[in-house]
Amino acid sequence: MNNLGFSYTAIHPGEILKEELESRGITQKEFSKAVSVSYTMLNEILNGKRSITADFAILIEAALGTPAEHWLNMQARYNLQMAKTKENVVIKFNSIRNLSPWFTPQPHTTIATL
Repeated sequence: MNNLGFSYTAIHPGEILKEELESRGITQKEFSKAVSVSYTMLNEILNGKRSITADFAILIEAALGTPAEHWLNMQARYNLQMAKTKENVVIKFNSIRNLSPWFTPQPHTTIATL
């Protein structure tokens, strides 16, 4: 658990895509050719070193039938969870929260669900 009050292990959507390709018996080389991206770019995504962009999400949808929104939502959640674990973000968050005259707690909303 971090200073923002949540415990979560973020999974990069590239890892999910990697599992999906493996379960379908599709090699990285085959998929990179099918969606017209370099093998290096695909490999970086599958290994969590590069983000899934809107353009790439559309290509995944075209090739596999999984909605582009699915991949973009996973990427956004991953990015948000990773940001919440950065010490400088936590410090700024706590500082702003303590000083903000506009902050009003919302029912059933915590930093862990935002």
